[in-house]
Amino acid sequence: MKIALIQQHAKQDREDNLRRGIQAFHEAAQAGAELIAFAELGFLPFLPQTEATSDSIRWAEPIPGPTTQKFSQLARQYGTVVVLNLFERDGDRTYDASPVIDADGTLLGVTRMVHIMEGLGFYEKGYYTPGDKAEFVFQTKVGKVGVAICYDRHFPEYMRNLALLDAEIVVVPQAGAAGEWTDGIFEAELRVAAFQNGYYTALVNRVGKEEHLHFSGESFVVDPDGRLLAQAPQGEDHILYAELELDRAAESTARRFFLADRRPDVYAKFDRSG
Repeated sequence: MKIALIQQHAKQDREDNLRRGIQAFHEAAQAGAELIAFAELGFLPFLPQTEATSDSIRWAEPIPGPTTQKFSQLARQYGTVVVLNLFERDGDRTYDASPVIDADGTLLGVTRMVHIMEGLGFYEKGYYTPGDKAEFVFQTKVGKVGVAICYDRHFPEYMRNLALLDAEIVVVPQAGAAGEWTDGIFEAELRVAAFQNGYYTALVNRVGKEEHLHFSGESFVVDPDGRLLAQAPQGEDHILYAELELDRAAESTARRFFLADRRPDVYAKFDRSG
């Protein structure tokens, strides 16, 4: 299976961002990509680099809505699975959300970011409600696709549970700034997650200098043995392609040994939350 990660910059002009995203989708689909994924808030400036205001909600949109409708049409046209990331509005609440659209244009569901970051340049708690949906892994035409949105990837229990739901590839829509990638730790983190859980990981990052942050790009794909398969360049728009064999997930070390030898009965003894 051929996948494509769309690494592109975003400006204040939402329509131009979306136009370029659709153009990149056409290019990737015509190149044979069967799954296409976009970065975190891929069609918007990275809103949480400044603190939220009462006006911030104007950027949010419903799911299903105008953007998912456009990409459902494109998915159906090309027979391609799509993973987006949008600023979702649901009533008075907003979410960091990834709709997953199957190759026939069906909106299979929406993963909402579970863990919300709050720090300099990432003032996310003013924008996002913690995810409340149990939609994390989707049976698509190409295989079982899991989603870990940005900050969620740092939580091993989240990444393990995607394996327990039989994910074969985990897409990570990301907003990673220059300087965060010190010593390759983000890459190492997802290499370990892929190895420990027996699935592919595909991180698709923002790129470009914005108001307060400079996003580095460097999107990458890792196989179920933890090996780096492909990586995009730093600091430039790029479509990263990778060829995957999803049946390798079942043959991985994690699926043959680690998951089979788990001891949930013992792990429960560590839980002091109650």
